[in-house]
Amino acid sequence: MESQSSLQPLRSLARELAALPPSLGPVRLIGIDGHAGSGKSTFAGRLAEALGGVPVLHLDDVATHEDLFGWDRRLRVQVLEPLAAGRPAHWAPYDWVERRFGPERVLEPAPVLLVEGVGAGRRALRPWLARLLWMEMPPAKSWGRGRERDGRELSDFWDEWERAERAHFSDDPSRPFADTLVRQSGTGYEWSSGAAATPAIATSLTQGDGLPQA
Repeated sequence: MESQSSLQPLRSLARELAALPPSLGPVRLIGIDGHAGSGKSTFAGRLAEALGGVPVLHLDDVATHEDLFGWDRRLRVQVLEPLAAGRPAHWAPYDWVERRFGPERVLEPAPVLLVEGVGAGRRALRPWLARLLWMEMPPAKSWGRGRERDGRELSDFWDEWERAERAHFSDDPSRPFADTLVRQSGTGYEWSSGAAATPAIATSLTQGDGLPQA
């Protein structure tokens, strides 16, 4: 768990997100997109904590080996439509080791829900989003960090993933629709409003040690 001092710089962003009107029934759905390896999971975890421990839905749990990006209908039926109706969502996360779906989980409607992963800002999800955040990092750097994290044994998977991700964003880009860009600097994170914004003064969050997750 993050210390209160390390979370403090995120509280202004958290307050801004919590004040948005609901976008999915009673839920404010916040998308966090970016290239694989860009630090989405780490940032989502810290933002969730700053929001008081809100749930985070990882799209890695929705995708499969066969459907790296063909999961939008499954997400809509199992998660989005129930939450839009104010009902709990019943869904089964994918086990990447066993190559099958695991035990069912229940996701209750919450005031804020973060959905993070490559494709969180795809066109099929954007109508449900209250805000879209994009992790601003070049694909080559992001993928290099992901490969370093996962090791040589997953090299073939990363080769396949990079081809699939390039094709996905070529057909269905997210960044042009982002409301907020999030950048990692030497001291932490900086964020700015608008996909083309380059603020003179950015808000930062000090990072902990270790390589951020995808």
